[in-house]
Amino acid sequence: MDLHIVIMAGGSGTRFWPLSRQKKPKQFLPVISEKTMIEETVGRLLPRIPINNISFIANSQQTEVIKSLLPLIPEKNLLVEPQGKNTAPSLMLATAQVFLQNPKAVVAALPADHLIQDSTLFLKKLEAAAAAASSGQHLITFGVPPTYPATGYGYIQFTLENPLRFREEPFHPVQQFKEKPDLEQAEVFLERGNYYWNSGMFLWQADVFARKLEQHASSLFPFWKRMLEAIRDNDASHIASVFEEIPSISIDYALMEKAEGTLMGKGDFGWSDVGAWSSLLDIWPQDGQGNALKGETAALDARCCLVYNPHKFTALIGVQDLIVVDTDDALLVDHKDQDQRVKDVIEMLKQKGKNEYL
Repeated sequence: MDLHIVIMAGGSGTRFWPLSRQKKPKQFLPVISEKTMIEETVGRLLPRIPINNISFIANSQQTEVIKSLLPLIPEKNLLVEPQGKNTAPSLMLATAQVFLQNPKAVVAALPADHLIQDSTLFLKKLEAAAAAASSGQHLITFGVPPTYPATGYGYIQFTLENPLRFREEPFHPVQQFKEKPDLEQAEVFLERGNYYWNSGMFLWQADVFARKLEQHASSLFPFWKRMLEAIRDNDASHIASVFEEIPSISIDYALMEKAEGTLMGKGDFGWSDVGAWSSLLDIWPQDGQGNALKGETAALDARCCLVYNPHKFTALIGVQDLIVVDTDDALLVDHKDQDQRVKDVIEMLKQKGKNEYL
């Protein structure tokens, strides 16, 4: 099977401010280990995927960072998006590149900044998903079995009965994608059992992607044809003009939510999108009071706090459920239930012209 990995590395990581910045967002930081998240992502693939089959899509500045972190990646595999237009345009560009090499090749689009704890199981399921995609009929995604009624994730509703099997793995027909719910709706999803979290990982055969795009996202299909032409001609200015005109839209909205025949595999391989500081409470080692601490810390009657302060001593006294993140020029203190609002701080800084903190 001709399997090509496309790692989406263009995110801004705003919810990990103040450590994550425009010049060095989350995927280029050692958030979950001593390695950066993008190095972790590549490392889990290399046992089965040749390095020549791993590509990246990011802006020009981020591409330079990728080069420095992963010098063995071939230059041709570093795809530069002229401007950020969300995931649909970037994955159209990456898939077009593969399509011109082999229309029957399978593309697996994976985020650069997710945690997967069971790499062996992940690779097994990735290969099964690639086999499902290579059947030439389906778009494939992974759904993660929910462990609590999360309101920060989209959900995938699927049919439990009579799954299709590829390499002994079940793949369930997708009924519909659901937006991020409120708590009451999320509790209903959890109770029903056929709603999984949307992992943001997708696979398709390159020619199937083109066909589904024409059928279900017809407004984008002319841009697809222009991308193919630009890549054939090696014309960077043509690609730039396509990105200037193409709508900014996610692949979820543009295609996955509309296409028929989409299948979902069970992503029970220890997944987390590491979407905010509070998610690290379940990833970093904890002390006896549930505190996750990076940096010398005294925690007196303090519970369930997360501290990132490797440069100076921190003392916590009589507090709980706090996030404390200290960098050279900024300090974040918030309640762990409010850390999704970090992106609101980013917007406030933009409005006030405080670009030095972005």
